Amino acid sequence: MSTTTSANILVVDDDAVTRDLLHEVLNAEGYRVVTSASGEDALDIGRRESFEVIISDMRLGPHLNGLDVLRAYKSVQPESEVILITAFGSMETAIEAVKAGAFDYLSKPFKLDEVLLVVTRALENRSLVAENRNLKRQLGTQAQMRSLVGRSPAMLEVYKKIAMVADTRSVVLITGESGTGKELVARAIHYNSARAKERFIAVNCGALTESLLETELFGHVRGSFTGAFENKRGILEEASSGTVFLDEVSEMSRSLQVKLLRAIEEQEVRRVGGAETIRIDVRFLAATNKPLDEMVRQDKFREDLYYRLRVVEIDLPPLRDRSEDIPLLIEHFLKRQGQERGLNYSVSPDALAALVGYAWPGNVRELENALESAVALNRSGTITPDDLPPKLRIAPRTGKGADDLYADLPSLDELKKRYLTFVLRLSSANKAKAADILGISRKTLYNFLERYKLGH
Repeated sequence: MSTTTSANILVVDDDAVTRDLLHEVLNAEGYRVVTSASGEDALDIGRRESFEVIISDMRLGPHLNGLDVLRAYKSVQPESEVILITAFGSMETAIEAVKAGAFDYLSKPFKLDEVLLVVTRALENRSLVAENRNLKRQLGTQAQMRSLVGRSPAMLEVYKKIAMVADTRSVVLITGESGTGKELVARAIHYNSARAKERFIAVNCGALTESLLETELFGHVRGSFTGAFENKRGILEEASSGTVFLDEVSEMSRSLQVKLLRAIEEQEVRRVGGAETIRIDVRFLAATNKPLDEMVRQDKFREDLYYRLRVVEIDLPPLRDRSEDIPLLIEHFLKRQGQERGLNYSVSPDALAALVGYAWPGNVRELENALESAVALNRSGTITPDDLPPKLRIAPRTGKGADDLYADLPSLDELKKRYLTFVLRLSSANKAKAADILGISRKTLYNFLERYKLGH
């Protein structure tokens, strides 16, 4: 028996003899075989079942032919492999078939061994494509996960929570200001969980109208509204066994909140216009930059859904509250920009002071955009203040930036304390690096830390 015998195969041919022969031979190899006598029937079957391989005759009848079947299945089941067979072969039809996405093209009369070999190759190719796609997705995700950069106590707390909840089924609510990296946290949870090899689908609830969001999430049945020409699986069906991340969940209408609550609690959905209940297996993650507890008090968000989403809460700190992470983030983003351009970028001390001294109301996203802009304008490889957006050249943050350490004419002792604090922030609290910048020994640095009660 073949090693790829668990596959579903659809045979489409209006010739009963050919159809029955292929069914018998493939079934004997251990494949599950479904047959169809027309293109119309084949498409109807495809709405109910999925197939790894479709074997179709080119000439099927007056309405739909093999190319129509090929195009339809590549549209609704793009991962399936289609093999076309015809008694009227030509170079033109072969080229047309391959361009439309056919895996192979066989001519009648065919040898049964040849058909079996092509089916085996098609299944192997399908597995290889899926494996490569999964690898690319994982590599891309690993790069995104590395954007969760920081060693501050607040970020270490975030990492700890991610590790603790990753392998549970718990719903997680990720809160924080815009640009803090909420989707990165959601991806980190997913790709450190048992669902890592399954789909992760992010949905921006604030970017879609209520009706569009409903059909995107729950799907619809044919004829449920104008333009619903086919049954459509929703994201919650598509992501079954995987994870769905609902960003800006606070923007969801109250009527949709009811449907979402049921989907989370019952793990089942009903398509728009449909009566059938469909089971799902989805891990739900959600994010908001608005205070949901306040929205509940104002009757703008359902209380039952709020508590269902907030089984575990991970709050991301704004960048201004973890300024010690800014140098690490700068290094990370410049390294990534440099890899894309084949160059190594560094930051001058004045530019670094301006970047650390800025308040970053747009958080990590704003910092990344500022550095991308600086790199685009830079030709020397060293980012200077002139490369930065004008608003960064004056650092308006709470606390002391590079230019206002002495603006209020502090005492010499107070200036030493401020400068020491500033250098520690620039060096991400790395004592050896701070000592080098200050030109003192680590022992002297520790004496200063003790004297000014800065902690170490």
